Amino acid sequence: MKPMIKLASIYAMALLLLASCGKSTHDQHNHGKAEGENPNQVLYNQVMDIHDEVMPKMEDLYKLKKKMEEEIAQAPNLTEERKRELEGLIAKLDSANFAMMDWMHEFNPLPDSANQEDAREYLENEMERVKKVREKMLDAIKEVQQKVQPE
Repeated sequence: MKPMIKLASIYAMALLLLASCGKSTHDQHNHGKAEGENPNQVLYNQVMDIHDEVMPKMEDLYKLKKKMEEEIAQAPNLTEERKRELEGLIAKLDSANFAMMDWMHEFNPLPDSANQEDAREYLENEMERVKKVREKMLDAIKEVQQKVQPE
């Protein structure tokens, strides 16, 4: 029972982050200056576009993980090799999930009053980080979908 409680709390936390993240990113995304006026705003919007593209995939991570956990729990005759494979895939999904959570927690763009060159450098670094998060999430989902039988 403990793993299900832990899983439910992780899912609830992800949903809360999704809700709060969606509101704050769209507020800044929609109320910034026109794209042609501020290159840092354009870059910020591009970073957020990548975030917004993969954030809905958090639910896919959760569903795939749950499916594999159920396969492990409901198949007493599961071979040790298959069990290790599923546990490795679960770890890959967890790693992708934590990468997104860490990125969102650490993302803190500089205020408009900051040095624009520093702000640009920060956003360029964040662009690279969020691209890596996207790649990690999409790769994990693709690999799991290839190795887990559809319902």
